[in-house]
Amino acid sequence: MSEEVLKKTKIQWYPGHMTKARREMKESVKLIDLVIEIADARAVMSSLNPDINRIANGKVRMMILNKSDLADEAVNKAWVEYFQGKGIKCICLDSRKNNSMNPVRKAIEEVCSDKIERDRKRGIKGRPVRAMVVGIPNVGKSTFINSFSGKSVAKTGNKPGVTKGKQWIRIDKNCELLDTPGILWSKFEDAATGEHLAFIGSISDEVVEQTDLCIELVAFLKTKYPGVLSERFGVDEGLEAGTFLNEVADKRKLLKKGSEPDYDRTVRVIIDEFRSGKIGRISIENPEDYQ
Repeated sequence: MSEEVLKKTKIQWYPGHMTKARREMKESVKLIDLVIEIADARAVMSSLNPDINRIANGKVRMMILNKSDLADEAVNKAWVEYFQGKGIKCICLDSRKNNSMNPVRKAIEEVCSDKIERDRKRGIKGRPVRAMVVGIPNVGKSTFINSFSGKSVAKTGNKPGVTKGKQWIRIDKNCELLDTPGILWSKFEDAATGEHLAFIGSISDEVVEQTDLCIELVAFLKTKYPGVLSERFGVDEGLEAGTFLNEVADKRKLLKKGSEPDYDRTVRVIIDEFRSGKIGRISIENPEDYQ
């Protein structure tokens, strides 16, 4: 992606509600026992907001790598080891599956055992663990909460910025969750962070030039996961970028009148099929890069 596109993304996609949400999060953290941070398993480090790290400093932490069914399984395991090596409980999750929540319940009891024991010694009964669920846009926080609670209590969507305000959700007598809006930070440390977030849809597509994004995604996949594009689209992925898009458009019949390739539709198909996992289980980032 061009530096010009990234600059536009950084300047233009920091909606006003994110500033408000960050301020509310800073106030709410005083009321909670546990911070549950949701990251996208495909781009773990890029989807960790450094502002959240500062806000949650001193609180018990738990990491959930959501959408792990879309990420490389071996890399998922490596990320779990990476975080647990730093003393942070980490769970890989596909939060669309309701039956995936038992490990989360057990993990909450484990990481909050000191709080639970402290309450017991003080004779405090029935006080639930209060956890704040945080993360950047479009990592699946609301889907996680709905699956955990067993009901649709948080609004979901497949684009960033769906959750606008905070709300408390009672899971059961032992646990309450505070849902918070996804927040980005005002300045990315490097161009790769913005690019990776754009790949997974955590930056609004409206502020990123989609053809540039698709070409960068294709280049990444050819380098890190050779063969997956050829297998998915039936086209030689070694072709020059423009020719590759032409061939995909022809193969998928993504054509305008006069049999001209419809680049907009072709780009959209490639990006969407990556995001939905149809191209394969892909991890954009590996913990080896962050040792």
